[in-house]
Amino acid sequence: MKRLQMWMKPARAATALAAAVLLSVGATPASAGLFGGKKSEPAKAEAADDAKPRPATAQERAAADRLDPLASVAFWSREVQIAPTDAEAGVKLARSLRALGRHEEAAVIAQQVLVTRPDDVEALLEDARAKIAGGQPFYSIQPLTTARGLAPKDWRPLSLLGVAYEQTERPDEAREAFLAALALSPENPSVLTNFALMHAARGEKDQAEILLRRAVAGPGAGARERQNLALILGLQGKMAEAERLMRQDLPPEVAASNLAYLRAEAAPSAGAANRNWRALASP
Repeated sequence: MKRLQMWMKPARAATALAAAVLLSVGATPASAGLFGGKKSEPAKAEAADDAKPRPATAQERAAADRLDPLASVAFWSREVQIAPTDAEAGVKLARSLRALGRHEEAAVIAQQVLVTRPDDVEALLEDARAKIAGGQPFYSIQPLTTARGLAPKDWRPLSLLGVAYEQTERPDEAREAFLAALALSPENPSVLTNFALMHAARGEKDQAEILLRRAVAGPGAGARERQNLALILGLQGKMAEAERLMRQDLPPEVAASNLAYLRAEAAPSAGAANRNWRALASP
């Protein structure tokens, strides 16, 4: 079956930042002794200290969040090498690896953070996201349950639990998790979208459309919400509105390819389309 192309984040020209940071840690030569004589011991110590790589500044780390995934992996790998117990660096390295589709490595890095910081909610969430994205949703339930207990007012563990429960054929628990997430963060586009995709995966396209329209109308909605609404509309044969939404975010050739896919899947005999929605739930 032809694979549907989703919208892509534009690559950013910030790759050079990683290279600049990597090149900025060279040693500063110490001044020679008087008349070129032997360097003093303090000068030697200062030179050795200058030769040690230093963690990036807060400003450099903030800029790294705008790097493309490959450059981001290089940047955060360096930070982890400098300080292996740096939880922020470990979590962001895991996130960058996941963005490249390296899910097993992402989970390993997140788990390394959890060795020294077992109550780190961000590391627990990243471990769970990597497992869901890697096709092992069952193994995400335990870290998500732990994260939920540590951060009971955070909607993210509940939304991810909804995805994990749905993908492990536990729809009642998934529904409860999504509703609990919405109680904490009403009209949250991400939660509404994942809840909608649960309905779509079960063939409940009308309910999925209702939830996706709410997601698109909510604050913070973006291309992901619009494109999922376009897909569910297209699968119901509402091609004019689906096309308008697709062309809003996608290059012409990608939009045309997706529309051709939808026209084929909207045919009454295309019963396999429902199963494909599970792959769209975002961890």
